[in-house]
Amino acid sequence: MKQAIHRRRVPVVLVSGIDEGAMGAAALSLQLGLPDAVAVRHTIDPERRVLTRVVGDLTGVLEREEIDLAHACVSCAVREDIVPTLERLGAEGRWGTIVACLPIAAEADQVCRVLAWSPRTAPHVVIASVVTALDGDTVADDVLGDDLLDERGLATSEEDRRGVAEVASAMVEYADLVCLTSAAEPEEEALLAALARPRVPVVSDPSLLDAPQLAGARRSPEAAEAWVAEVRRGALPPVPVTGAWRLDLCSDRPFHPLRFQDELPILGGGPCRSRGCFWLPTRAGSVCVWEGAGGQASVGSTRPWGRETPLTRITVVGIGDDPETRDEIVAAFHRCLLTDEELATRGRAWEESWDGLEPWLGPIENAA
Repeated sequence: MKQAIHRRRVPVVLVSGIDEGAMGAAALSLQLGLPDAVAVRHTIDPERRVLTRVVGDLTGVLEREEIDLAHACVSCAVREDIVPTLERLGAEGRWGTIVACLPIAAEADQVCRVLAWSPRTAPHVVIASVVTALDGDTVADDVLGDDLLDERGLATSEEDRRGVAEVASAMVEYADLVCLTSAAEPEEEALLAALARPRVPVVSDPSLLDAPQLAGARRSPEAAEAWVAEVRRGALPPVPVTGAWRLDLCSDRPFHPLRFQDELPILGGGPCRSRGCFWLPTRAGSVCVWEGAGGQASVGSTRPWGRETPLTRITVVGIGDDPETRDEIVAAFHRCLLTDEELATRGRAWEESWDGLEPWLGPIENAA
């Protein structure tokens, strides 16, 4: 009788970030700490619509190739080359680990979700760890500043209008380890600790990365996805380090659609990171999503609530010792909620054909 041969899946350490130097330093440290590793780096040129792939190990560069993309966006790059390259290198069986440096401003969740949700797509590899690499001298500007990616020359496509802070903060929240090029200010490290998943370490020197440990880890996709989920129902851990603060604004009431728009500058303004979910009486069946960072905010609708109880919950993280700012955000949140009188007279679901949020959420008749 023939017996099946089970080959170990090759661990992949993903490196993401918004700074080429920080990402390169982290990737090099990982490769030096893993002599049997192969490194792959992808870069996107949005003007030429070209994806460049470079593969090498300690013997030197093994391949360099440019791939034309019909649409130079991250999702196309993931589908057309990044995941297939990881699988190809893993299937060759030559290396013990793959260190994969993603395109600048490409978030690791896109790769992780493809491999976790469609394991047959890449049966020879598994994500061991996700490392987010940042410049230690610019943490506050990167995570809470108001620059756009294209203003820094970091956009992944001509249509990429994301904010730097939106991308960087989301990367920190999804990471298994945050690596800085140098020690940041104490309040900035406190900010990273407040954003990151509990017990995710922040390393202030790439040379201190424990490459074998990161390659030997087995990250929990469930834990990572739960931390970045738009709807979070459990209690949040306390902010682990002084110097940063977090507001956990929660209610079972919906937002009034017009007052919500009036309060947007306060809820989404300033050097803060905010995210979560809310619901509206005009769209009572839809999960509405809030994402804010660096004074920029986005609103969208993702899916129906189904059998879930609707929830309004937004967390806001920031630094600085200004209680008035926090009090103002809390007051704005509560002003958005339906009042006792509105609930008594109109209920929790309203029959309306317009609520002013159509530019972001689409027509009401299309709401779940």
